[in-house]
Amino acid sequence: MAHSSAKRPNFLIIVADDLGFSDCGCFGSEIRTPNIDKLGDYGVRYTGFHAAAACSPTRAMIMTGTDHHIAGLGNLIEWTTQTGQNFVKGSKFTTAPQRGQPGYEGYLNERVVTLPEMLRDHGYHTMMSGKWHLGLKPERSPHARGFERSLALLPACSNHYGWQPDEEKQGKYPSFLEKSVIALHMEDDHYVKDLPEDWYSSNGYGDRMLAYMKEWKESHAEKPFFAYLPFSAPHWPLQAPKEFVDQYRGLYDDGPEILRQTRLANLVKLGMIEPHTKAHPVVADEVEGWDAMSEEERRLSCRAMEAYAGMVECLDHNVGRVVNHLKEIGELDNTFIMFMSDNGAEGAAYEAYPMIKGPLMEHLGRYYDNSYENIGAYNSFVWYGPRWAQAATAPSRLYKAYTTEGGVRVPCITRYPGLRNNQICDTFSTVMDICPTILELAGIEHPAPTYKGREIVTMRGASMLSWLRGKAERVHAKDFVNGWELCGRGAIRKANWKAVFIPKPKGPEKWQLYDLSKDPGEIDDLADVEPKKLEELLEHWEQYVVECGVVPLQPDLGTYMVATEEQMPENVWMEYEYWKPGALEEREKFMREPKKFRPARP
Repeated sequence: MAHSSAKRPNFLIIVADDLGFSDCGCFGSEIRTPNIDKLGDYGVRYTGFHAAAACSPTRAMIMTGTDHHIAGLGNLIEWTTQTGQNFVKGSKFTTAPQRGQPGYEGYLNERVVTLPEMLRDHGYHTMMSGKWHLGLKPERSPHARGFERSLALLPACSNHYGWQPDEEKQGKYPSFLEKSVIALHMEDDHYVKDLPEDWYSSNGYGDRMLAYMKEWKESHAEKPFFAYLPFSAPHWPLQAPKEFVDQYRGLYDDGPEILRQTRLANLVKLGMIEPHTKAHPVVADEVEGWDAMSEEERRLSCRAMEAYAGMVECLDHNVGRVVNHLKEIGELDNTFIMFMSDNGAEGAAYEAYPMIKGPLMEHLGRYYDNSYENIGAYNSFVWYGPRWAQAATAPSRLYKAYTTEGGVRVPCITRYPGLRNNQICDTFSTVMDICPTILELAGIEHPAPTYKGREIVTMRGASMLSWLRGKAERVHAKDFVNGWELCGRGAIRKANWKAVFIPKPKGPEKWQLYDLSKDPGEIDDLADVEPKKLEELLEHWEQYVVECGVVPLQPDLGTYMVATEEQMPENVWMEYEYWKPGALEEREKFMREPKKFRPARP
């Protein structure tokens, strides 16, 4: 396609990891986020923007504009390969039926073309700094999928300081931690041997993005750029430089419920929720209530929240560094900027997981220092649990990994002169809309049905551009349909009606029905009152399952396939076992080609 002679826009897409809906100042938070707030005050703040319920599925949709079950991340590969993180002890269901199935490869597959590939092919300079989580081997890396410059964290998470106790380097850790602590990075086409001594993830990704932008200005300024800045914060372990954490000392001493009520009141003041909105009750039976905790337990819990707040502020600091640089070089107003979270706040209480808690807590107690004064430091390892998370997702139900609104409704901001600005909007939109929006702004057509000789799928998302230009009332049709599925949890939405399936213990293990226009907290189940509406939505659900290749993990979610004997082995479905002793030195010995099977669906 011929390029327009007019100057084409640059793009900067910023993603926070596990950031809750109200965790930024311009969304009602007490956490200091002046740089994100500045973007929100100028641009559009979205209250109806939706992601997948977890990280790599969302990132797959950002990169491709289609559903994550199609793109290769039907589930987090870390969850597919090991059943224990998905189901309660004693459950008859496993993730085994998904193993080796198309759409569950654990990396961006060959059925999709990526946004950076298309932009690069049409004259854009492409660069990335941050969390990838879409493949571990060189042929799955950002470099292989369209980024000309990239520093990428390949796994789901790691120690934010790149630190490990010596015992872990010898392979001594519980299975839950083995894929959660190693800061495995690639820069361009090679693995990074050693991170800088003063490494901290958010600062490091900010530094590298600034370096790439300066390099672009010096050597490639004749091209527009696409910059992708996906932070790994504030994903646990909750760690941040002490100067950020200490600013919040004592701020959360009243506990998560007071914070929740304060955030809700702030959302009302901002006009983001109606004054009469009923917030879904907190669901946290697996942990002690605030009043039942000892004084020391409450003190440690508050410190974890302080560390979380410090992480968010440090992330914001680096957003400011990058945006200010664009202003300094005269590119800010020619750059379409989008900021978002990849899913709802993380509410898991790993200390309560039967298959995890014993070995995990023993290991952390032996090799990490989670004392009050050390929480947030390089050698601490904490998370903050379901009560603090639901302070950030309120008024919505639940949090990350659930297909309720608390898991999939995320904060989002766009900023670009000439489009909608200085607004708070509730139009429904999703991460699948990012790719088509950017392509239209850049004047590029999606190449489906083929790309470089292979068959590829079209995008399922819709361009937001007509709406952003004020030429359309909404992004999607009034009676739009959108589906979600993750780990045996499902949801299907048509306009303001939403059917949700949440297994026990967090749900009733049956389909529930909600009218989100009256009940955004998903509190009043109308399944028995509106059976025809539920039936209508479940017909759409069946279509979604077939179109996207969902492999249901519960019979209520579709035709349930029993795993074959070949799918039963645990922990053999990831391409690179980088956590094993010697795997960072002799990489090829620890890489494999997991088995792949024909689609199980008849």
